[in-house]
Parts: sequence; C-alpha cells; structure tokens
Amino acid sequence: MNNWKSLSLSLLLLLAGCEEQALQAVGQLESDRIELVAEYSEVITAINIKEGDIIEAGMVLLQQDSARIDIKIEEASANIRRIEAILAEQISGPRVETIDAARANLNAAQIERDFRAKELQRLDGLRERNLTSIESVDSAENLLNAALARIELVSAQLAELEAGTRTEQLQQTNAQLAQAQAQLASLELDRQRLLITSIAGGIVDSLPFELGERPRSGDVLVVLLSGEQPYARLYIPEPMRVQVRPGSQLQIAVDGLAGTLTGTVRRIESEASFTPYFALTERDRGRLSYVAEVSLPTLPDRLPDGVPVEAVF
Repeated sequence: MNNWKSLSLSLLLLLAGCEEQALQAVGQLESDRIELVAEYSEVITAINIKEGDIIEAGMVLLQQDSARIDIKIEEASANIRRIEAILAEQISGPRVETIDAARANLNAAQIERDFRAKELQRLDGLRERNLTSIESVDSAENLLNAALARIELVSAQLAELEAGTRTEQLQQTNAQLAQAQAQLASLELDRQRLLITSIAGGIVDSLPFELGERPRSGDVLVVLLSGEQPYARLYIPEPMRVQVRPGSQLQIAVDGLAGTLTGTVRRIESEASFTPYFALTERDRGRLSYVAEVSLPTLPDRLPDGVPVEAVF
C-alpha cells in the first residue's frame, strides 16, 4: 500500500514537472489602426460608410464641404487665363496698325524738322539784313532742336515695336504663369483632401462624427482596422526567445476556432515587456516575455479583434 502511494506521488510530481516545463505564448488578436484626420474645419456633407463595413483601398469614405475652396480655385483659374492672354499678346508682338501709327508719327516729325529748318534759314537771312530780332531767330532754332529730338524719340519707339517683345519679358511672364498654375494645383490638392479616402483595405471601426457636424482641423474622422485578417500579438517566454525570429512559423490556437493556424512572425521586440532589464536572477529571467506580432493566413471570414490566442512550443 505504501509502495502504491509512493508511486502515485511520483507520477503526480512528474506530471507537475511536465506542466511547468510546457511553454506557452499567450496573447490576443489585434489589427493595425489607421486614423484618418480632418485637415480643414469644414462641414461633413456625406458619409458613405457605417461602422463594421469592410472597405477597399481608394474608397471615398466621407466628404467635407468644398464651397470655400471652389471659389479660390475659380479665382486661381481666372488668374491663369489672364496671364496666358498676356503671354499670347507678348508672343504675337505689336499689331501692324500700331507699327504703322509709329511710322506715321516719324514721318510727321521729319516734316516738322524740315519746316523748322527752312524757317530758321529764312529768319537768319532776315536777321542779316536786320529785318527781324535776335529773339525770333533763337526761338526758331529751339523749335528746330525740339523737332530733331522728337524724331529721335519716335524713331526709338518704332524700333522697339519692330523688335517685338524682349526675351526677358517672356521669361518673366512664363514664370508668373508657372506660379499661378502651381497655386491652382495646390488648391485642387486641398480640395481633394476634403474627400476622406481609405489608404488601405480593412474594416471601419469607428466614426466619431455625424453628418452635418464641423470637425476641427486634426480631429479623427474615421478609424480603420487594416488588413484582411488581424494579427496575433503574443508574449514570447524568455526561454523561447532565441528560437523565435522574424519569419519563424508558429501554430496559433484561436479561441472558438477548431484546430490551429500556421502564423508567420513579422516582428518581435528586442526588449522584454513589463519586467526589469538588468540584475535578474535565473529564476527571474524565466519570467521575461517579448512581444511578437504573428501574421495569420487569409480566411473566408475576418476574425474579430480581442479574441485570446496562444502558441504552444
């Protein structure tokens, strides 16, 4: 009888030792959270989703009022049209009628010069016979000089018209046009930001605002849980840390799901969680754990977040 009790006690101790040696990594299902924020404080005019919807990348989830920026876009477009008209005028150069008018002015200035030259010559002859005053001769000479100066002015104006627009002026106008086009592109980008678009596929977790509300700049409008499946967030025991690295495959048991899933470790932290980092005894080191993220295979239905999971080594 005593031998039987001793044998039973030994088996219990052996089973207890085996249970202590069995290592498990426990955790839960989690998803990467994506928060889409409002860049502008504009009224929400459309909400195209509801919480729990499965979405794809590129879908328009929510829209804000664009009336204010539409006015700025129209103003920028009008400014571009104005600069383009100026550039077209500069490239075409002066009109033929404008050049003809300048030539006519030059011709009139030359006739005036000839007339003033003859008038001065006539007065000089009269002055030699003392039939006119010195003042009249000086006045005629000044009028001749003015006529000569006018010829120089009109000649320069005509030469400028015939030469056309300077290259530097075209460069300045082209630069103004490029600046205006960049401003328009910036406004159009701002308008695009009023359409809150999903950047990845996943499930809608939260919609903090309702239709007609005006969020502040920086407020979260939509919270997404990304990916086709959540990942397993596990706490790897310290004795198994050296065997687990990115790319390692683990058998993951999910509560409520028959069998196990083969998961792949996508990352594991290098520092232990919730434990001191130095001066550890051998017993204390056995209690260390390292957070690992394990990707799960695609299933017909998406697993819910928060479900407990474990991996047995």
